[in-house]
Amino acid sequence: MALPPDLFAVYVASQVLFLCAASVNSNGVSSLLQPYDFLYYKGVRSYYNAEWAKAAELLERSIATKEALFKIRRQCFEECGAAGGGALQKLDTEEGSLWDLWALDWVQKKAECLRFCVGRSVSHVGQLPVSTDIEYEFGSRNPYNFLQVTYYKLEKLQKAAAAAQTYFVANPTHLEMRNNIEKYRRMEGLTDEDFYDREMDSEKHWLAYDSALQLEASSEWTQAADRWRACVNETLRQTEECRVQCVVAGQRLPEDRGVDSVDGVFEKAAALSLSLLSCQQSCVTQVATPPGRISSQDDFLPTQLEHMHIAQFKAGDVRGAVQTLRSLLLFYPSDKDAIDNLQLYQETLGGDKESLDLQPTQEIVHYVQRSLQEKKLLYFGMENLNYTFTDPDLWTPEDVVPEALREMWKAEKKKMTEKTKEEEQQEEVDDSGFYAGGPVRQVGVTITMDDLLLNGTNRVVLDGVMTDKECERMLQMAAAVAAAGDRGRRSPHTPHETLDGLTLIKAVNLAQDGLVNQTDAKLLHELGERARILLHSYFRSPSGLFVTFTHLVCRSAIAGDQEGRMDLSYPVHVDNCLLEPDTRQCWKEPPAFIHRDLSAILYLNDNFDGGELFFTNRDTKTVTARVKPTCGRLVGFSSGPINPHGVTAVTRGRRCALALWFTKDKLYRDMEREEVENGWAPDRQGVAKSDDKDGGGGGAPATRNARNQAPAKGRARGRVTAGKDEL
Repeated sequence: MALPPDLFAVYVASQVLFLCAASVNSNGVSSLLQPYDFLYYKGVRSYYNAEWAKAAELLERSIATKEALFKIRRQCFEECGAAGGGALQKLDTEEGSLWDLWALDWVQKKAECLRFCVGRSVSHVGQLPVSTDIEYEFGSRNPYNFLQVTYYKLEKLQKAAAAAQTYFVANPTHLEMRNNIEKYRRMEGLTDEDFYDREMDSEKHWLAYDSALQLEASSEWTQAADRWRACVNETLRQTEECRVQCVVAGQRLPEDRGVDSVDGVFEKAAALSLSLLSCQQSCVTQVATPPGRISSQDDFLPTQLEHMHIAQFKAGDVRGAVQTLRSLLLFYPSDKDAIDNLQLYQETLGGDKESLDLQPTQEIVHYVQRSLQEKKLLYFGMENLNYTFTDPDLWTPEDVVPEALREMWKAEKKKMTEKTKEEEQQEEVDDSGFYAGGPVRQVGVTITMDDLLLNGTNRVVLDGVMTDKECERMLQMAAAVAAAGDRGRRSPHTPHETLDGLTLIKAVNLAQDGLVNQTDAKLLHELGERARILLHSYFRSPSGLFVTFTHLVCRSAIAGDQEGRMDLSYPVHVDNCLLEPDTRQCWKEPPAFIHRDLSAILYLNDNFDGGELFFTNRDTKTVTARVKPTCGRLVGFSSGPINPHGVTAVTRGRRCALALWFTKDKLYRDMEREEVENGWAPDRQGVAKSDDKDGGGGGAPATRNARNQAPAKGRARGRVTAGKDEL
């Protein structure tokens, strides 16, 4: 059914008014869903009172109630989809005031259906919108922060591990939580399966996205095309789910949305309508923001379509590639590369007229058309009602923007383009504060390659850092760990290799169990300090340099699984920011380890094939330098976007190296390293194992603030935080 464009805003505004009225007119009884924010605050209060069982029950109920509320809204939206159908049919034939009446009748019946449907299951107060602070709490997964400590106190370690992992996924720079997870992994009775993300259902599109990229890197095009299709479908589904919540949830009053002069009923209706449309448009940003990230990925859906048509073409599905490319052209109809690719695909198909006439998928057609209609109304609101709207899309065509706003819109777009160009031009500038060329004072250590030979900035290769005997001792310790049962797992970066590693604290614990020599564990610690001193001097760091993580890691080629291999042992990446090769930007935000300032690799052997370190430009394709591993060779480089790097495939044997990262911020120093050093102090015999449950070895999560800190005073619905030293 077609609706007159000039009356589209009228029925949308009316619908929103009735939905708002619906959210405040239901009678609640005790059996109905209660407000999940109320349950959350009660759970937090019990937490601070050390009532662990009660806190766990209330916090779990708050999470379950929120999930149930969202599910009810979705069910009611579907149930009421046909409400007012008779009035809806009249809109095709009626005009003028009668059209208005039938539109009002349709909206009212649909709103009444939603009101009664939601009211059957949700209490009156449970239907009210929660505060932005509560939205932040659940968006940042803070309930799982509290649950992790609570379950530890209740000795329910499996539930504690799952809560810790769920929180950490959205807060990957939370050092205390990272340390807690490592301690949980060393506790008896816990397996890898216990560390799962309880919010995984909302991240399926990101799982498909990452999987598709890995398949592309392995040139497995058929599987990659399937994963991209799954990613697109799941992205559309998540977007629809978000939009449904905007429709059924109670809308905030216009005064809360920054709209001026909303005194009359029609003005309020228009403002509420714009609020609804803005909420639905913001779903693009919400779905395109990975867990733990602050910024969304620009052009998320068009980017998927671009990858998908290339994968389809390389997999031999040219018909599918044509349809996907036509869908992409709906977003960027004049894109030269897309048009050229379409011509290539059509030439490949030859005279197959049926394939040449393939049209974009209906889901994408509907997505684009609906979005453009909403943008026109929102820009109309900006022009005439002083409404504030931030367009989430880069593909919005110019003709959607009113002429009065077009110059401002162009200026903003130009500013974004210039900023991108400036960032590209500044690619070779390193602001790390390191200056290569300082002295190397250790006897026997030589500079083999510097910035000039490595074709970059703040890069160095030092030889002679270890003796052959020291390399052999480290290799024997790694082999002893494997022989003790800690064998390598399949690498997360390639199916053709296994990966196993050893941290310093784990080496110390194994030494106490007699599985490795304690002198070798001490050598592992000493090598980290040796590398720190050498690189601190060579890169002339004006401030202190602290070890933030140490990892002895071995990559082994899987025998019989190397023929025709095209992938990498470790894909190109940057150590302290998220690199986007297409835009050549590197986002210094979670889940990147943004505190890392200097990276190093100390090689232990060379009796294998492949496994070379290589540096690239930000495009991840232009290789600027290669380094071949050998015993005692130390490679050091600044951790920022000036130094993208990767590792070539290990096609035979076992490659072992000591990976080290350093920071200039003492706050991010490796606390487990200090724990080991304290244990080796002269007044102590050894070091307590870190999985000691009575608290001596740090196995318990850090909860000193959780026990002693009272809840912050202020507004009753203010933000709840767990304190800086809390998990």
